[in-house]
This record gives sequence, C-alpha cells and structure tokens, in this order.
Amino acid sequence: MVANELTKNLMAGVAVLFIGLSKAGFGGGLGMLTTPLCVMAFDARIAIGVLLPLLCAGDIFSLRYYWRKWDRRNLAYLLPGVVVGVVIGVHLIGGLSPRQLNQAIGFLAVAFVLFQVIRERVFRAEGTFSPNHKVGIPCGIGAGITSSMAHGAGPVISVFLIPQQLPKEIYVGTTVLVFTWINWIKLPFFVANGVITWHTVAVSLVFLPLVPVGVWLGIWLNRKVSEALFTRLIYVITFLSGLELMFHFEVSAWLR
Repeated sequence: MVANELTKNLMAGVAVLFIGLSKAGFGGGLGMLTTPLCVMAFDARIAIGVLLPLLCAGDIFSLRYYWRKWDRRNLAYLLPGVVVGVVIGVHLIGGLSPRQLNQAIGFLAVAFVLFQVIRERVFRAEGTFSPNHKVGIPCGIGAGITSSMAHGAGPVISVFLIPQQLPKEIYVGTTVLVFTWINWIKLPFFVANGVITWHTVAVSLVFLPLVPVGVWLGIWLNRKVSEALFTRLIYVITFLSGLELMFHFEVSAWLR
C-alpha cells in the first residue's frame, strides 16, 4: 500500500513506538492504532506476524511494573475461551484474502473507537459485576478472535473487566496480565500457521529497540502532556485509519 520504502518504515516505526507508549500506560487505547498503521506499511498478514513478538516484548516491561497488582481469578474465566478464539482467529486469517483481512482490521479499529466513545455511558448505569465462566468464556473467545486478527482484544476485555469496578491500579495490572497471556498463547499458533516466519522475525528484530524507547517516551509524556487530549487525537487517527483500511481511499498514497 505504501510504495516509498522510507515512508513505509517510518509508519511501521511509529506503530512500534505506540506499543511502548501503550505499555507505559499512556494514551488509553493507543495500542489499537499499531495494527492499522503497520498494515498500511506492510501486507496485513505480515504486519500481524511482525507485531506479535514486539507486543510480547512490551508485555515484559508492563509485567515488571505491575507485578502482582492484578486479580488472577480473571485468567481462569477468560483463558479457556481465549484458546478457542485464537484457534478460530488464526484459521480466519488463513481463509481471508489480503483485502478482506484489511477490511476486518479496519472494521475492528472503527468499532474500537465507537466502543470507547460510548462505553462510559454503557457502564455508568451498571452495578458491580461478579465474574464467572458463563460470561468469561464467550468474552475469551471474542478476545482470542479479535486479538488474532488485529491484536485488538481491548474492547472485549474491557467489557469483562470494567463492570467489576476494580481499583484503577488493579484494573490496569489485570489487563496487563490478561494481554500477556493472550499474546503468548498466540505465539505457537502463529508459528504453526505461518503467520510468524523467519522473515517476520527478522523485521521484528529491526524494530525491537523502539519498544523500550516507546516505554521511556510514554513515561515522559505522562508527566508533560495532557493524556485526555492525546487520547482524543489517537481515537481520531485510529478511526480514520480504520476507514482507510475498510474502504481503501488510498490516503496512504498521499504520503508518497
């Protein structure tokens, strides 16, 4: 989609920086923008494969900061469904054409932004939710599918965690723990199905140093920049990127 090699690498580099920023706890749903940006730089299937090892690397930084600041019982409710969802998601990737995969990723990006806009109104009237397998397994399946196709399980996990009204630090730590498990569960399935290859690993290694740089930048931005304003900007970019992937306006060609 992006002919100019420099522009392609810059877009991918920014996407990887966003992984570090999001793992540092800055920018709300910033991580959701990484996949659409990477897809504009690379083939969708390659982008998904390149990003997963980088997300796993970012999880290591997050786990260190939020160690034991989580509610472990949520894993028991979500992970059985996650495994099923990952299997389904990986097979969907293999069955979709590159254009269909772009459209699916774009749709998830747009849906993510719409969810973030309305979620406070949706959950404001809800009472405290006690997690259970009846809700956790379907949410896990949804998280596994969306995470496999676009590394975009955030809204599904939020639907399960937010109504529990966990303390903020416990909520973030639980999210970190759940996403770490999801990402590492995906690894063997991605390798076995050819989503991660020697080529994607080589590309991942090139961009790997940007993950800790993004984490450092996120920590710095937390002190210097209004997160609310930055998050709104990211939602706008994510929404427009999703529309570009869905309808192929060739906006990326304007950057050549």
